[in-house]
Amino acid sequence: MRTHTVIDSPVGPLTLVATDGVLCGVYMDQQRHRPPQETFGEPDAEPFGECVRQLEGYFAGQRTEFDLPMRFTGTPFQQEVWTALRSIPYGTTVSYGELAERIGRPAAARAVGLANGRNPIGVVVPCHRVVGSSGALTGYGGGLERKRQLLDFEREVATRGRP
Repeated sequence: MRTHTVIDSPVGPLTLVATDGVLCGVYMDQQRHRPPQETFGEPDAEPFGECVRQLEGYFAGQRTEFDLPMRFTGTPFQQEVWTALRSIPYGTTVSYGELAERIGRPAAARAVGLANGRNPIGVVVPCHRVVGSSGALTGYGGGLERKRQLLDFEREVATRGRP
């Protein structure tokens, strides 16, 4: 059974989606590869209490990691990439090639980029921390301005330390 709720955030509205009470989606408004609204299930804020608290802590600069049960739906390769994203430290970036090497597939940078772009649990699973080999901001489903906003925010918090 799928349910969803929408919360406000500094990067715009976020739609949180759960299957049987387990987080399976965090989507930005006008996000590329966002599933159709009718697939999100009935509105119900109840399963999302802890997720909302952790996202609020993240956006307040008080949380650098998320500790939430999640359910990924994707190919085994996509799931491998999405799991690896969670190991990228807060306030840092890695290239698509570096991420491909981390998962033991050094020739798969493009495939990593495609999987990264289909990450269904944005912000919580930090696909925004992956950049081009030159360090340039490339390919973010939520838009490059949001990617820049998230990276700048994390760098600022990491530089000044958490409150």
